Amino acid sequence: MKQLTLVQAINDALRVALEHDPRVIVLGEDVGRNGGVFRATEGLWETFGDDRVIDTPLAEAGIVGTSIGMAINGLKPVAEIQFLSFIYPGIEQIITHAARLRTRTQGNHPASLVIRAPYGGGIRAPELHCDSTESLFVHIPGLKVVTPATPRDAKGLLLAAINDPDPVIYLEPMRLYRSVREEVPEGWVEVPLGKARKVREGDELTVIAWGAMVPVASEAALQWERQGVSCDVIDLRSLYPLDEETIIESVKKTGRVVIVHEAPKTAGLGAELTALINEQAFLYLEAPVARVTGYDVPVPMYALEDAFRPDVKRVSQAIEQVLAFE
Repeated sequence: MKQLTLVQAINDALRVALEHDPRVIVLGEDVGRNGGVFRATEGLWETFGDDRVIDTPLAEAGIVGTSIGMAINGLKPVAEIQFLSFIYPGIEQIITHAARLRTRTQGNHPASLVIRAPYGGGIRAPELHCDSTESLFVHIPGLKVVTPATPRDAKGLLLAAINDPDPVIYLEPMRLYRSVREEVPEGWVEVPLGKARKVREGDELTVIAWGAMVPVASEAALQWERQGVSCDVIDLRSLYPLDEETIIESVKKTGRVVIVHEAPKTAGLGAELTALINEQAFLYLEAPVARVTGYDVPVPMYALEDAFRPDVKRVSQAIEQVLAFE
Protein backbone atom coordinates (compact mmCIF):
# COMPACT_ATOMS: atom_id res chain seq x y z
CA MET A 1 0.00 0.00 0.00
CA LYS A 2 1.01 3.61 -0.55
CA GLN A 3 0.67 6.50 1.91
CA LEU A 4 -1.40 9.03 -0.05
CA THR A 5 -3.26 12.28 0.52
CA LEU A 6 -6.82 12.53 -0.75
CA VAL A 7 -5.82 14.38 -3.94
CA GLN A 8 -3.01 11.90 -4.58
CA ALA A 9 -5.51 9.05 -4.20
CA ILE A 10 -7.72 10.69 -6.84
CA ASN A 11 -4.73 10.96 -9.15
CA ASP A 12 -3.89 7.30 -8.52
CA ALA A 13 -7.47 6.24 -9.30
CA LEU A 14 -7.41 8.12 -12.60
CA ARG A 15 -4.06 6.58 -13.51
CA VAL A 16 -5.34 3.07 -12.72
CA ALA A 17 -8.52 3.64 -14.74
CA LEU A 18 -6.60 4.96 -17.75
CA GLU A 19 -4.25 1.96 -17.60
CA HIS A 20 -6.98 -0.63 -17.24
CA ASP A 21 -9.62 0.61 -19.65
CA PRO A 22 -8.87 2.24 -23.03
CA ARG A 23 -12.38 3.71 -23.05
CA VAL A 24 -11.58 6.05 -20.12
CA ILE A 25 -10.97 9.65 -21.17
CA VAL A 26 -10.04 12.48 -18.77
CA LEU A 27 -11.07 15.97 -19.87
CA GLY A 28 -11.43 19.45 -18.41
CA GLU A 29 -9.84 22.85 -18.01
CA ASP A 30 -6.06 22.62 -17.40
CA VAL A 31 -6.16 18.88 -16.69
CA GLY A 32 -3.43 18.14 -19.24
CA ARG A 33 -0.14 20.04 -19.37
CA ASN A 34 -0.89 21.91 -16.14
CA GLY A 35 -2.02 18.84 -14.18
CA GLY A 36 -5.18 20.49 -12.87
CA VAL A 37 -5.62 23.51 -10.62
CA PHE A 38 -5.12 21.25 -7.56
CA ARG A 39 -2.72 18.88 -9.40
CA ALA A 40 -5.25 16.05 -9.30
CA THR A 41 -4.30 15.07 -12.87
CA GLU A 42 -0.58 15.76 -12.58
CA GLY A 43 1.54 13.49 -14.76
CA LEU A 44 -1.37 11.88 -16.60
CA TRP A 45 -0.98 13.86 -19.84
CA GLU A 46 2.72 13.01 -20.01
CA THR A 47 1.91 9.30 -19.66
CA PHE A 48 -1.25 8.92 -21.73
CA GLY A 49 -1.09 11.80 -24.21
CA ASP A 50 -3.53 14.19 -25.86
CA ASP A 51 -6.00 11.49 -26.90
CA ARG A 52 -6.67 10.31 -23.34
CA VAL A 53 -6.12 13.48 -21.26
CA ILE A 54 -7.72 16.44 -22.99
CA ASP A 55 -7.36 20.12 -22.17
CA THR A 56 -10.68 21.81 -22.96
CA PRO A 57 -11.71 25.44 -23.46
CA LEU A 58 -13.18 27.32 -20.49
CA ALA A 59 -16.69 26.14 -21.32
CA GLU A 60 -18.45 23.97 -18.75
CA ALA A 61 -21.51 23.35 -20.92
CA GLY A 62 -19.15 22.16 -23.65
CA ILE A 63 -17.24 19.90 -21.26
CA VAL A 64 -20.44 18.25 -20.01
CA GLY A 65 -22.03 18.02 -23.46
CA THR A 66 -18.89 16.49 -24.96
CA SER A 67 -18.77 13.97 -22.11
CA ILE A 68 -22.37 12.95 -22.78
CA GLY A 69 -21.58 12.42 -26.46
CA MET A 70 -18.58 10.31 -25.53
CA ALA A 71 -20.68 8.20 -23.17
CA ILE A 72 -23.38 7.62 -25.81
CA ASN A 73 -20.67 6.28 -28.12
CA GLY A 74 -19.26 3.84 -25.59
CA LEU A 75 -16.45 5.80 -23.99
CA LYS A 76 -16.08 6.43 -20.24
CA PRO A 77 -15.40 10.14 -19.81
CA VAL A 78 -14.21 11.57 -16.49
CA ALA A 79 -14.80 15.31 -16.71
CA GLU A 80 -13.31 17.81 -14.29
CA ILE A 81 -15.12 21.03 -13.41
CA GLN A 82 -12.51 23.24 -11.74
CA PHE A 83 -14.83 24.24 -8.88
CA LEU A 84 -18.38 23.06 -8.20
CA SER A 85 -19.65 26.63 -8.50
CA PHE A 86 -18.45 26.71 -12.11
CA ILE A 87 -20.79 23.86 -13.07
CA TYR A 88 -23.89 26.02 -13.45
CA PRO A 89 -23.52 26.59 -17.23
CA GLY A 90 -23.45 22.79 -17.62
CA ILE A 91 -26.45 22.00 -15.41
CA GLU A 92 -28.86 22.12 -18.35
CA GLN A 93 -26.86 19.37 -20.07
CA ILE A 94 -26.73 17.32 -16.86
CA ILE A 95 -30.47 17.53 -16.12
CA THR A 96 -31.81 17.42 -19.67
CA HIS A 97 -29.54 14.74 -21.09
CA ALA A 98 -27.09 12.96 -18.77
CA ALA A 99 -29.62 12.14 -16.05
CA ARG A 100 -32.33 11.04 -18.50
CA LEU A 101 -30.37 9.26 -21.19
CA ARG A 102 -30.74 5.70 -19.92
CA THR A 103 -34.49 6.16 -19.38
CA ARG A 104 -34.98 8.03 -22.65
CA THR A 105 -33.32 5.26 -24.66
CA GLN A 106 -34.94 2.44 -22.64
CA GLY A 107 -31.54 1.32 -21.43
CA ASN A 108 -29.91 1.15 -24.86
CA HIS A 109 -27.51 4.01 -24.14
CA PRO A 110 -26.39 4.18 -20.50
CA ALA A 111 -24.69 7.46 -19.66
CA SER A 112 -21.59 6.06 -18.00
CA LEU A 113 -19.77 9.29 -17.16
CA VAL A 114 -18.24 10.92 -14.10
CA ILE A 115 -18.17 14.63 -13.35
CA ARG A 116 -15.52 15.53 -10.76
CA ALA A 117 -15.76 18.83 -8.92
CA PRO A 118 -13.90 20.29 -5.92
CA TYR A 119 -16.38 21.82 -3.47
CA GLY A 120 -16.77 23.44 -0.07
CA GLY A 121 -14.78 26.04 1.82
CA GLY A 122 -11.88 26.13 4.19
CA ILE A 123 -9.12 27.08 1.75
CA ARG A 124 -9.59 30.87 1.67
CA ALA A 125 -10.81 30.92 -1.92
CA PRO A 126 -13.25 33.56 -3.28
CA GLU A 127 -16.93 32.92 -2.57
CA LEU A 128 -17.86 31.55 -6.00
CA HIS A 129 -15.25 28.82 -5.50
CA CYS A 130 -16.60 27.51 -2.18
CA ASP A 131 -20.25 26.53 -2.63
CA SER A 132 -21.67 23.28 -1.22
CA THR A 133 -24.62 22.69 -3.54
CA GLU A 134 -24.74 18.90 -3.36
CA SER A 135 -28.49 18.90 -2.70
CA LEU A 136 -29.13 20.32 -6.20
CA PHE A 137 -27.78 17.11 -7.73
CA VAL A 138 -29.25 14.74 -5.16
CA HIS A 139 -32.67 16.07 -6.20
CA ILE A 140 -32.22 15.07 -9.87
CA PRO A 141 -33.48 11.54 -10.70
CA GLY A 142 -30.94 9.60 -12.72
CA LEU A 143 -27.82 10.97 -11.04
CA LYS A 144 -25.67 9.38 -8.36
CA VAL A 145 -23.76 11.67 -6.00
CA VAL A 146 -20.75 10.71 -3.88
CA THR A 147 -18.11 12.48 -1.81
CA PRO A 148 -15.10 10.94 -0.02
CA ALA A 149 -13.65 12.00 3.32
CA THR A 150 -10.54 9.77 3.28
CA PRO A 151 -7.86 8.94 0.68
CA ARG A 152 -8.88 5.27 0.62
CA ASP A 153 -12.50 6.20 -0.12
CA ALA A 154 -11.40 8.82 -2.64
CA LYS A 155 -9.78 6.15 -4.78
CA GLY A 156 -12.40 3.46 -4.23
CA LEU A 157 -15.41 5.68 -4.85
CA LEU A 158 -13.88 7.19 -8.00
CA LEU A 159 -13.11 3.80 -9.55
CA ALA A 160 -16.59 2.57 -8.63
CA ALA A 161 -18.08 5.70 -10.21
CA ILE A 162 -16.10 5.16 -13.42
CA ASN A 163 -17.33 1.56 -13.53
CA ASP A 164 -20.97 2.52 -12.90
CA PRO A 165 -23.47 2.60 -15.79
CA ASP A 166 -25.08 5.83 -14.56
CA PRO A 167 -23.77 9.40 -14.45
CA VAL A 168 -22.02 10.13 -11.15
CA ILE A 169 -21.32 13.53 -9.63
CA TYR A 170 -18.07 13.03 -7.71
CA LEU A 171 -17.58 15.84 -5.20
CA GLU A 172 -14.10 16.45 -3.77
CA PRO A 173 -13.88 18.31 -0.43
CA MET A 174 -11.07 20.80 -1.04
CA ARG A 175 -10.42 21.24 2.68
CA LEU A 176 -9.34 17.59 2.87
CA TYR A 177 -7.19 17.44 -0.27
CA ARG A 178 -3.91 17.47 1.66
CA SER A 179 -4.97 17.47 5.32
CA VAL A 180 -4.84 13.72 5.86
CA ARG A 181 -2.68 10.87 4.62
CA GLU A 182 -3.35 7.13 4.90
CA GLU A 183 -2.51 3.79 3.32
CA VAL A 184 -4.34 3.23 0.04
CA PRO A 185 -4.39 -0.15 -1.76
CA GLU A 186 -2.66 -0.33 -5.13
CA GLY A 187 -4.41 -1.36 -8.32
CA TRP A 188 -8.14 -1.41 -9.03
CA VAL A 189 -10.12 -1.21 -5.79
CA GLU A 190 -13.74 -0.08 -5.45
CA VAL A 191 -15.84 1.26 -2.60
CA PRO A 192 -19.48 0.41 -3.41
CA LEU A 193 -21.77 3.32 -4.16
CA GLY A 194 -24.72 3.59 -1.78
CA LYS A 195 -22.83 2.32 1.26
CA ALA A 196 -22.02 4.55 4.27
CA ARG A 197 -18.96 4.17 6.51
CA LYS A 198 -19.13 3.88 10.29
CA VAL A 199 -16.36 6.18 11.57
CA ARG A 200 -16.98 5.67 15.31
CA GLU A 201 -19.18 3.26 17.26
CA GLY A 202 -21.41 4.43 20.09
CA ASP A 203 -24.74 3.88 21.82
CA GLU A 204 -26.05 7.26 22.97
CA LEU A 205 -26.20 9.52 19.91
CA THR A 206 -25.80 9.36 16.12
CA VAL A 207 -23.84 12.01 14.22
CA ILE A 208 -24.23 12.00 10.43
CA ALA A 209 -21.85 13.93 8.17
CA TRP A 210 -20.10 13.81 4.80
CA GLY A 211 -17.13 15.36 3.03
CA ALA A 212 -15.10 17.89 4.98
CA MET A 213 -17.53 17.74 7.91
CA VAL A 214 -16.61 14.14 8.77
CA PRO A 215 -13.41 15.05 10.67
CA VAL A 216 -15.29 17.86 12.43
CA ALA A 217 -18.09 15.52 13.51
CA SER A 218 -15.61 12.85 14.57
CA GLU A 219 -13.61 15.26 16.72
CA ALA A 220 -16.75 16.53 18.46
CA ALA A 221 -17.80 12.93 19.15
CA LEU A 222 -14.33 12.17 20.52
CA GLN A 223 -14.61 15.08 22.96
CA TRP A 224 -17.91 13.70 24.25
CA GLU A 225 -16.48 10.20 24.47
CA ARG A 226 -13.88 11.54 26.91
CA GLN A 227 -16.82 12.65 29.05
CA GLY A 228 -18.36 9.19 28.97
CA VAL A 229 -20.81 9.68 26.08
CA SER A 230 -20.32 7.35 23.10
CA CYS A 231 -21.53 8.37 19.63
CA ASP A 232 -22.06 6.61 16.34
CA VAL A 233 -20.44 8.75 13.63
CA ILE A 234 -21.60 7.95 10.10
CA ASP A 235 -19.83 9.17 6.97
CA LEU A 236 -22.50 8.94 4.27
CA ARG A 237 -19.96 8.76 1.40
CA SER A 238 -22.87 8.25 -1.00
CA LEU A 239 -25.39 11.12 -0.94
CA TYR A 240 -27.53 9.38 -3.52
CA PRO A 241 -28.34 6.58 -3.27
CA LEU A 242 -28.39 6.81 0.53
CA ASP A 243 -27.48 3.91 2.77
CA GLU A 244 -30.83 4.02 4.55
CA GLU A 245 -30.21 0.74 6.37
CA THR A 246 -27.09 1.99 8.16
CA ILE A 247 -28.73 5.31 9.06
CA ILE A 248 -31.95 3.87 10.43
CA GLU A 249 -30.19 1.04 12.26
CA SER A 250 -28.03 3.58 14.09
CA VAL A 251 -30.95 5.88 14.91
CA LYS A 252 -32.98 3.01 16.34
CA LYS A 253 -30.01 2.11 18.52
CA THR A 254 -29.23 5.61 19.87
CA GLY A 255 -32.53 7.52 19.64
CA ARG A 256 -30.75 10.88 19.24
CA VAL A 257 -29.37 12.44 16.04
CA VAL A 258 -27.20 15.38 14.97
CA ILE A 259 -26.69 16.03 11.24
CA VAL A 260 -23.74 18.14 10.11
CA HIS A 261 -23.29 19.69 6.67
CA GLU A 262 -21.49 22.67 5.21
CA ALA A 263 -24.28 23.64 2.82
CA PRO A 264 -26.91 26.21 3.84
CA LYS A 265 -29.62 24.86 6.11
CA THR A 266 -32.75 25.49 4.05
CA ALA A 267 -33.55 22.52 1.79
CA GLY A 268 -30.13 21.01 2.48
CA LEU A 269 -29.64 17.25 2.52
CA GLY A 270 -30.04 17.38 6.31
CA ALA A 271 -33.72 18.13 5.80
CA GLU A 272 -34.15 15.01 3.65
CA LEU A 273 -32.31 12.91 6.22
CA THR A 274 -34.56 14.27 8.97
CA ALA A 275 -37.64 13.35 6.95
CA LEU A 276 -36.24 9.87 6.32
CA ILE A 277 -35.61 9.37 10.05
CA ASN A 278 -39.11 10.63 10.93
CA GLU A 279 -40.67 8.25 8.41
CA GLN A 280 -38.75 5.14 9.43
CA ALA A 281 -37.66 5.63 13.05
CA PHE A 282 -39.85 8.31 14.62
CA LEU A 283 -40.99 6.18 17.54
CA TYR A 284 -37.38 5.44 18.45
CA LEU A 285 -36.41 9.12 18.81
CA GLU A 286 -35.74 10.51 22.30
CA ALA A 287 -35.23 14.09 21.00
CA PRO A 288 -35.81 16.16 17.86
CA VAL A 289 -33.17 15.76 15.16
CA ALA A 290 -30.65 18.63 15.29
CA ARG A 291 -28.88 20.14 12.28
CA VAL A 292 -25.55 21.98 12.33
CA THR A 293 -25.08 23.65 8.95
CA GLY A 294 -23.79 26.58 6.98
CA TYR A 295 -25.96 29.67 7.05
CA ASP A 296 -28.52 30.75 4.45
CA VAL A 297 -26.19 33.33 2.92
CA PRO A 298 -23.54 33.25 0.17
CA VAL A 299 -20.21 31.91 1.40
CA PRO A 300 -18.47 34.95 2.94
CA MET A 301 -14.99 36.18 2.17
CA TYR A 302 -11.91 35.02 4.05
CA ALA A 303 -12.33 36.92 7.33
CA LEU A 304 -15.71 35.31 8.05
CA GLU A 305 -15.23 31.92 6.40
CA ASP A 306 -14.50 30.09 9.65
CA ALA A 307 -17.62 31.59 11.24
CA PHE A 308 -19.73 30.31 8.34
CA ARG A 309 -18.55 26.71 8.34
CA PRO A 310 -19.69 24.33 11.10
CA ASP A 311 -16.88 23.67 13.58
CA VAL A 312 -16.26 21.33 16.50
CA LYS A 313 -17.68 23.82 18.99
CA ARG A 314 -21.02 24.16 17.18
CA VAL A 315 -21.34 20.39 16.72
CA SER A 316 -20.49 19.78 20.37
CA GLN A 317 -23.14 22.31 21.47
CA ALA A 318 -25.75 20.56 19.30
CA ILE A 319 -24.81 17.21 20.86
CA GLU A 320 -25.22 18.74 24.30
CA GLN A 321 -28.67 20.12 23.46
CA VAL A 322 -29.89 16.82 22.01
CA LEU A 323 -28.59 14.87 25.01
CA ALA A 324 -30.29 17.29 27.42
CA PHE A 325 -33.72 17.06 25.77
CA GLU A 326 -36.35 15.37 27.90
